[in-house]
Amino acid sequence: MLVVLSGNPRPHSRTLHLAEEVGAALAERLAQPVPHTIDVAALGTRLLQPGDGVVLDAIGRLQRASLLVVATPTYKGTYTGVLKVLLDQLPADGLKGVAAVTVVTAGVRPQAEATERHLRELLAELGAVPVHPGLAVVESELANAGTAAADYVHTIGDSFAAAGVA
Repeated sequence: MLVVLSGNPRPHSRTLHLAEEVGAALAERLAQPVPHTIDVAALGTRLLQPGDGVVLDAIGRLQRASLLVVATPTYKGTYTGVLKVLLDQLPADGLKGVAAVTVVTAGVRPQAEATERHLRELLAELGAVPVHPGLAVVESELANAGTAAADYVHTIGDSFAAAGVA
């Protein structure tokens, strides 16, 4: 199962759009169904309510994913706090063996690349197998999200076949 996770606290964000474009391109490349999207903006304050059913469902989907696209804008030099709040609810090794693609947006390329590295390290800490390189996009490129996603998936596509992700 392919799951897209957007860590932008604003609903209907450009980061969400880019993440869904990457997810759709990966689904097409790997002949998988349309990905399920988890948008932390839609979870809102439920993230802070222990045992919330909607959040538990999201956690379960993350753990059952065979391929995960995790996207975040850059806030204060790293991924968003709301993304971290969700991921902190996973148990140790909660993403064990899940292939993970990181997608990061920022105002300038060095910030995007640094945040992408931080996010990749966080996912690896949770047991995921991050694909390298992730996708780091600057705001000026977000108007062409579909093209950026397609180009990225074309670049990394063979690494999925080699890893047996299908």
